[in-house]
Amino acid sequence: MMQRRTLAAGVAAFSALWLAAPVVTAAVETPDALVKRLSADILETIKADPELRNGNIARISQVVDNTVMPHVNFRRMTSAAVGPQWRQATPAQRERLQQEFKLMLIRTYAGALKQVSDQRVVVKPLRAAPEDKDVLVRTEVHGKGEPVQLDFRLENTDGKGWKIYNLNVLGVWMVETYRTQFAQELNKGGIDGLINALASRTIAADAKTAKSAQP
Repeated sequence: MMQRRTLAAGVAAFSALWLAAPVVTAAVETPDALVKRLSADILETIKADPELRNGNIARISQVVDNTVMPHVNFRRMTSAAVGPQWRQATPAQRERLQQEFKLMLIRTYAGALKQVSDQRVVVKPLRAAPEDKDVLVRTEVHGKGEPVQLDFRLENTDGKGWKIYNLNVLGVWMVETYRTQFAQELNKGGIDGLINALASRTIAADAKTAKSAQP
């Protein structure tokens, strides 16, 4: 059980790298092939880079921006997590929400990247028709202990490439999890209250990281 929890922590951190990027045009690729290639690339990058495993925020942000960014519809992900109040947000507030959500995700899971070691991602056969524009790619992350479920929801609405917009780790969809958390902040303080809460989480995570780095 302990090995499974440890592996799940690493998977959650690995998953967070998928979640923290805005929309950029990507090359046309089947959704299962995209997930397989990027999963392998990201895992190998983590294993080969001690700065990532040590939770170096600047390095993690660089990998997110350069490697993951073209393949995630982070605007859709953020709007889904915020819920109906997203429509009431100004363009400036929407940009802040995306940025603060991204920063929070990176800092929340940065420390767990040290759990990534000998994992590999096995992509299951895709159950989708060629004309489908919204698909579920199921995978398992294999390492020590039992495999960990990691599923991806992708969309292709413009014909220019697939974008990931949600992740499922061990049966829990991350967007829905954050929607529940965000709803509490929105009910208390509206859009600005949520932005401030996300920024506070980032500050707290940075303070915890700095404290743990002290001799």
